[in-house]
Amino acid sequence: MKVSDLLKVEFIIPHLKGENKQAVINELIDLFKNDPRVEDLEKVRAAVLDREKVMSTGVGKGFAIPHGKTNAVKEIIGAFGRVPEGIDYDSLDGSPVQLIFLLVGKDNLISTHIKLLSRISRLMNKDDFRNSLIEAKDAQEIIKLFNEEEEHFLEL
Repeated sequence: MKVSDLLKVEFIIPHLKGENKQAVINELIDLFKNDPRVEDLEKVRAAVLDREKVMSTGVGKGFAIPHGKTNAVKEIIGAFGRVPEGIDYDSLDGSPVQLIFLLVGKDNLISTHIKLLSRISRLMNKDDFRNSLIEAKDAQEIIKLFNEEEEHFLEL
């Protein structure tokens, strides 16, 4: 599975309104309010926020990847958002976060979940790619950037 398979225009927020970590995570989770793949949105929220309590998912270089596993989803779901001005996220490197990729997987799809986390991390580790995402004008351009960048990686 590719990251670009998860992302659709309706699951991208080019300018998140939240001013703190919990607010932006909730904003991304709320994109799935009426999604038939989600059986219980509050269980999804709890899974992601509980994981965040273990250790910040602000991995550095202005990027965070909040994630969790729960059987409240029928399949792996993902969303992406930007905070162009950056927010405090308790990142591992202490830097503000501008790019946030939410990933929620099923309890029994651990291998795919881990592979997707790894793939997202590899993509986001590239300075040029992160800068392109920050400068993208809209959700369509963000999807195009993910599609183009993923063409450089082998299929999972």
